[in-house]
Amino acid sequence: QVQLVESGGGLVQAGGSLRLSCAASRRPFSSYAMGWFRQAPGKEREFVGAITWRGGNTYYATSVKGRFTIYSDNAKNTVYLQMNSLKPEDTAIYYCAAGVTTNWGAPREYDYWGQGTQVTVSS
Repeated sequence: QVQLVESGGGLVQAGGSLRLSCAASRRPFSSYAMGWFRQAPGKEREFVGAITWRGGNTYYATSVKGRFTIYSDNAKNTVYLQMNSLKPEDTAIYYCAAGVTTNWGAPREYDYWGQGTQVTVSS
């Protein structure tokens, strides 16, 4: 079992930045990927990006590419989502997840989920 705990959400003005953290209770197996998803009210859960524990390869949704960056601190078993140039449409609950998958964008492929952290971007 792996427990994931997100933190760092909050209220920010458009154009601002936030950094979300996802701390794992232990490091998932090296074959795992860590994904970030978000869900706005009335919408389906949406893929934001992912990083592999092995190699640190990253993948991003088109909507956030160039604005968001995912990186990890393996010593702390923590993955980060740095969000810059935030827009009101980025408002959502953000979740991190862990899974053995290369189908990065599919929530069903992830085995473990955090509780989510709210991000609100005001215009």
